[in-house]
Amino acid sequence: MWIYEKTLEYPVNLKCRDLRMAKVIMTQLGGPNGELAAALRYLQQRYTMPTGKSKGLLTDIGTEELAHVEIISSMIYQLTDGATPEELKAAGMDTNYAQFGHGLQPTDSNGVPFTTAYINVFSDPVTDLHENMAAEQKALATYYQLINLTDDPDIKDVLSFLGQREITHYQRFGEALMDVYDFTECKKIF
Repeated sequence: MWIYEKTLEYPVNLKCRDLRMAKVIMTQLGGPNGELAAALRYLQQRYTMPTGKSKGLLTDIGTEELAHVEIISSMIYQLTDGATPEELKAAGMDTNYAQFGHGLQPTDSNGVPFTTAYINVFSDPVTDLHENMAAEQKALATYYQLINLTDDPDIKDVLSFLGQREITHYQRFGEALMDVYDFTECKKIF
């Protein structure tokens, strides 16, 4: 299936607690344009892709998005590590603490729980690949906006890495779209 290396795809070594940033970064864990939604979307869409190349690509990128869930979770954990209930309350993270303690629950930055409504699987490969390209662009915009909210170079470094991966995924989905167009032209299924 996969080979799992027990290390993050990109190192996360944040030195300062920052509950405000942890709260806004939560959107990339459980929000509609976050990494968990992307991973599940791509891993489900792969079944209706018409070519081995497009199926393989969705499997690879979906798996990498799970690695990004690990990175985001590591960031949030490090930014909140050792926070007291009073500090969490002051940062607006008290409802998460009340329900889950210091556990990382997939929510957006407003505490709205992750939902499978964020996952779009249409079963038309062209539609799904266009959806994926749009999703990568929305995630990239979110990373740029998160970078604008901090002065911490360590946080910016990790967010920049994740943003670069969104660009790469967008490009790979464009290649998959061309592969699907070539296949459908040969098969005349559209």
